[in-house]
Amino acid sequence: MHINSHILLHTFDTLFILMNEVFFMLRKAFVSITLCAVFLLLPFVGLKVNALSADSISAPSAVLMESSTGKVLFEKNPHEQRPCASVTKIMTLLLVFEAVDSGKLSLDDEITASEHAAGMGGSDIWLEKGETMSADDMIKATVVVSANDAAVALAEHISGGEDAFVEKMNSRAKELGMNDTVFKNCNGLDEEGHITSAYDVALMSRELTKHEKIFDYTSIWLDNLRGGKTQIVNTNKLLKTYNGITGLKTGTTNDAGCCMSATATRGDVSLISVVLGCKTGKERFADAAALLDYGFANVSVKELTLPEDMPKSIEVNGGMTDSVKLECKVSSKIVVDKGSGAKITTEIDLPDKIDAPVEKNRKIGTLTYLVNSKKVQSFDICAGDSVQKTSFGALLEYVFASLISL
Repeated sequence: MHINSHILLHTFDTLFILMNEVFFMLRKAFVSITLCAVFLLLPFVGLKVNALSADSISAPSAVLMESSTGKVLFEKNPHEQRPCASVTKIMTLLLVFEAVDSGKLSLDDEITASEHAAGMGGSDIWLEKGETMSADDMIKATVVVSANDAAVALAEHISGGEDAFVEKMNSRAKELGMNDTVFKNCNGLDEEGHITSAYDVALMSRELTKHEKIFDYTSIWLDNLRGGKTQIVNTNKLLKTYNGITGLKTGTTNDAGCCMSATATRGDVSLISVVLGCKTGKERFADAAALLDYGFANVSVKELTLPEDMPKSIEVNGGMTDSVKLECKVSSKIVVDKGSGAKITTEIDLPDKIDAPVEKNRKIGTLTYLVNSKKVQSFDICAGDSVQKTSFGALLEYVFASLISL
């Protein structure tokens, strides 16, 4: 049977076109299915971050705290007492900045290194006995390269001796509620009985970061001292790798292992990540970053404001005035789960009226904030003025005062 070559060619062309169309349709279907799969999986992206467990943090002790509220977002053996190496210097620096604020210390003060300070081992800037350096440079050395000799020189300058300064460190620790902590020195060198906890480190880190000047030092990556003769590089490697990092302090000794208190801010959220006892520096930075990632992925911070229906005054029975203004000081923030659709509501607990006499600042009622119907914080509603009870004497006093004012 003879087949026309033109018909055969036309048939092949048609088949080829059909095959191309089928291939194109299949490719479109594959792309559509792939895109659908991507969109379906999007809600689950980041599950590794959201599902942070104690086992995923190699450090034997760790805490993640939101800085503005002090709320703990993650903890692993938070009160286990351990040495913390140069993370100790957070308390040293806190007392230094408090001395600056009080006027006891100026950043321009010249500090002379004692024989004791110059004899410190470990990380240092090789201070010599009798060498002078400004307080500003001593702070820089303490923060950036964790200089033990500079920390002792600062302590001696403020308190007259390291022992007296350490007493202040322990006293300040008690004031902050650092119940797991005993300091034996101001730089964190291994010493029996020199202990703290991840939670306590977070507490003193939070207090130090209230002094925003500290970030001028913790943000330094590379600098120099002695007119350029001594170069210093920051021990906090997260400065080069972590988005939003602001500080704070590393520490390493044989007894303490590799420790860190890391601070970071993104938007309205500021976090403190503390890890103690890591085996390596790499683990320390990885753990600190993992904790920060967890916090930024899961929480947001909301500022509390007075509700619009907050009464401005309340009726007073039997008083020289028929009402008194109300005051409620709300200056706080709360931490809420990100993406949870957190609904913040308020409850106002106030009587319809009160009886005279009324003392200024007397508690009248309560303003309560709720997140998804769960109570999270309450504030006192107080009388903004005093109101005397109506009496003949009070009326005479009122009339007399009115006449004088004419």
